[in-house]
Amino acid sequence: MSETSQVSSRLLTEQRRRAMVKWLAQHESATVAELAARFHCSEMTVRRDLAALRGEGLVRRIRGGGEIVRGADEPPFRVKRELAQIEKQAIARQAVGLVEPHMVVGLSAGTTTWYIAQALPRLDPVTFITNSTNVALALYERGWSDIILTGGNFRTPSDALVGPFAEATIAKLNCDLLFLGVHAIDGEGWLCTPNVAEAAVDQALVRQSARVVVVADHGKWGQRALAHIVPLNEVDLVITDDGIDPEWVDRASRLGVDVRVASTTA
Repeated sequence: MSETSQVSSRLLTEQRRRAMVKWLAQHESATVAELAARFHCSEMTVRRDLAALRGEGLVRRIRGGGEIVRGADEPPFRVKRELAQIEKQAIARQAVGLVEPHMVVGLSAGTTTWYIAQALPRLDPVTFITNSTNVALALYERGWSDIILTGGNFRTPSDALVGPFAEATIAKLNCDLLFLGVHAIDGEGWLCTPNVAEAAVDQALVRQSARVVVVADHGKWGQRALAHIVPLNEVDLVITDDGIDPEWVDRASRLGVDVRVASTTA
């Protein structure tokens, strides 16, 4: 096999494996046979792929021979970043219009807030506060310099900084505007996350912010996760995408929450 063919083969293998993790994140679990049928390859190829992904800590085996994304309640950041990309980009385009010069802007950990960091136009001077190394790096790469990282214990899969140190830092700061990413908005109107420590940091960010804007794609509505952050009616605005069921918009409106729907076709 030529060198060019080998490079092409490695790229195809990597693309298939990333697609496999993404599919597992969306569908929770699958057998080897199901994955072979889905990705049009042999079961032996799937087993090799899964072994490689287990080695990276991205998937794990479950009883009955299936595979599931490791920490299935919350896939790794690099997997979540690829989910609902069009919707998150649409939300980010609408969200950045709220940022004005001289603001202090908070960005919680999460992939939607990461997309906001990627989309922000230069409006000097703006100060950013975040508990996300990914968000801080995205801001730095975009040329921003006034970035405050909360510090704290680093944890995966969302790569958030959490714990008492992060909470104590946030308690000493004030935000004009907070973009809050969430894992779920449940049927009772609670914003949720799978991690208790992350919920505590999000609560601290909310307390220190004059205006709280939740950024959540339509797939987050009607879902549940372990820990409550705050009730939906305690935030000022929710930005979602046009895939949302109008019934959720109506329910949020009845709670007195402003919901803005971002177009994915803009």
